[in-house]
Amino acid sequence: MTVVAVFNQKGGVGKTTTCLNVTAALDILQQFPIALDLDPQAHLTLSCGIKSVPPDTGIVAFYKHKTPLDSLLCKTPRGWQIIPSSLELAKIDALYGSDAKAATLLKQGLNEKLALAGSPILIDCCPMLGVLTLNAMLACNRVLIPVSADFLSLQGVHRLDSALNVLEQKLQRSLERRIVITRFDSRRKLSFDIYDQLKQRYGALVCNTRIGENVALATSPMHKVDVFAFAPHSPGAADYMALTKELLDICFFTDT
Repeated sequence: MTVVAVFNQKGGVGKTTTCLNVTAALDILQQFPIALDLDPQAHLTLSCGIKSVPPDTGIVAFYKHKTPLDSLLCKTPRGWQIIPSSLELAKIDALYGSDAKAATLLKQGLNEKLALAGSPILIDCCPMLGVLTLNAMLACNRVLIPVSADFLSLQGVHRLDSALNVLEQKLQRSLERRIVITRFDSRRKLSFDIYDQLKQRYGALVCNTRIGENVALATSPMHKVDVFAFAPHSPGAADYMALTKELLDICFFTDT
């Protein structure tokens, strides 16, 4: 079982867009992915076409009532499975904030209930560091970091990389990671400068595929579908399929 946390502390970098469309691409490529929405904003849940999630269902039920994760799986209109989220998830930090063992809950739940499925699991993390994010970091074995092509996002990824390095020392294990540049505008020199700086600092950790600015990527969540359903021949669909194939080629979604 490979668990990939899609994470960046900075908002507006295409985190949920990346989780949604990589999951969709994996499904098209018959990898049978499972998405897990660990963000109280529940944007991934909404973008997948799950219209309403009662407060004590979805991933909230796992944390509040210890409901097994495999029983919380919902089939999306597009066919793959998701464990949905809701705004009620925002209360989990307050509920478990003083419990040191709470950070391992998701890891235990995944190991107990979904380990035998063999499907890649993609977690859409919330952008704040707290109990939920720590759950994702302890549960995952890979991290996918979307970084938009702007200066502030570049600074943010440096801080995130340092934080992951510290976490690796505490966990005494490595977290394989890849950085994908998003919102890349080929008309702007800044986009190329940001990409070049990332390549110089992180080398092979930076994906060769760049996700360009594309109206279909911004519009498809309004229609509660991924870009492949909304505009299958768009540049955005081509970029996310290329990214997913690149990650598959390096076995990013496969235990090795």
